[in-house]
Amino acid sequence: MEIRFSSRGLERTFNDATRMVRAYGKQMATVIQNRMAVLQNVVHLGKVPTEKPIRCHQLKQDRAGQFAVDLVQPYRLIFRPDHNPVPTLKDGGIDLTAVTAIEIIDVTDYH
Repeated sequence: MEIRFSSRGLERTFNDATRMVRAYGKQMATVIQNRMAVLQNVVHLGKVPTEKPIRCHQLKQDRAGQFAVDLVQPYRLIFRPDHNPVPTLKDGGIDLTAVTAIEIIDVTDYH
């Protein structure tokens, strides 16, 4: 899958192991790197596991249209499909098998 970042600073952090450890700590940095490897190595979003420990899931309410994967509890890696328009199904939902590019938005505890 193609991965972009919502900001240059986030991209620099994710592409530099030292910065990532400084920003998130060693354990979180390791988990983020593992999740990024999974996201990079799938063909489309529908192939990302929905079971723990990764648990890819679509978000609701003020984060509608965004997705998350689990990190170190309670943190999540937040991203959105990077398509214009976002591929949809007949029922209006997002067609996960057509999402081949994402934009990383944040690492946060949104709970």
